[in-house]
Amino acid sequence: VQLQACGGGLVQAGGSLTLSCIASGSIFTFNAIAWYRQAPGKQRELVARIISGGGGNTNYADSVKGRFTISGDNAKNTVYLQMNSLKPEDTAVHYCAVVRGGTTYWGQGTQVTVSS
Repeated sequence: VQLQACGGGLVQAGGSLTLSCIASGSIFTFNAIAWYRQAPGKQRELVARIISGGGGNTNYADSVKGRFTISGDNAKNTVYLQMNSLKPEDTAVHYCAVVRGGTTYWGQGTQVTVSS
């Protein structure tokens, strides 16, 4: 499984960004699809997740609930993370990940920087 993430950048607080992650296969074949992030000096944390491929239940970190939305487009083999009302504390390298058969596959990170 290969994952290609893009869409990061520099944005002012209160702005929006959409991250995309293109998978090498149908996202409905994955047990879960997710976005994680890692800020400098901190551990990688789960941001949002869809269980059972692109149409299952979603989970969000408390810090992003109501601001971020994870979604999947099976026709494009793509997972999105729509990020609204961005805050400086959202600054981090964001990673997409998928799970298949108990194995987690990671994409390369994309940097999101939110200025105050």
